[in-house]
Formats: sequence, structure tokens, C-alpha cells
Amino acid sequence: MGQVRAMHRFARISATKVRPFADLVRGMTASEGLDSLKYIPNRGARFLEKVIKSAMANAEDKGARNVEGLKITEARVDGGPMFKRIQPRARGMAYTIRRRMSHIHVAIEAPELP
Repeated sequence: MGQVRAMHRFARISATKVRPFADLVRGMTASEGLDSLKYIPNRGARFLEKVIKSAMANAEDKGARNVEGLKITEARVDGGPMFKRIQPRARGMAYTIRRRMSHIHVAIEAPELP
């Protein structure tokens, strides 16, 4: 089976807000990763939790056993596209507001079934 993947593309959160939590859970088992994210009061942790749960469900759907014990091999957060908006400022200037998106990728190592 190899790796089982899940992703949340075009998540309406900046990649820099989610990336520290991806670094935190990389290399942990799926249940350890969820437990460590459960008590972090940040919105980025909630996004990553959902993607990990989705990867676990994908592994279970493909027939993997002991889904909680599978190792998170890849947790990556890439920048996505931006909504660009204009904020009027003093003396006729305009500042660009970038509403950022991100792509959250999680891969779980699932052993081959005999």
C-alpha cells in the first residue's frame, strides 16, 4: 500500500500559521499527532487535525489495520493563491492586502498487506 495521502487545497489560512504544527507532528504516529494538536488553541491546528483524520480514514478505507499506530511521514504546508485587495491610505496611496491560502498535505505510511 505504501503511503496514504490526504490534502486540503485552497485552505483559507496563511501557510506560515499552519507550518509550525506540521513540523511538530511530522514523524509521530497518527494518534500522537492528533493528541498533541488537540490542546493547541490555534486555528491552524484545527486545519491540520482535519487533514490527519482524513488521511487516517483513507488508510482505513484501503484496508490498513491499526490506523492510529501508522506513522505520519509527510506533513507539508505550501502557499496557495492569494486574493488581492486594495486598502486606501493617506495622500491617495493604496496598500495591497493579500488574503493568503495554503495547501496542506499529509501522508501516512501504511504497510503492505500480504
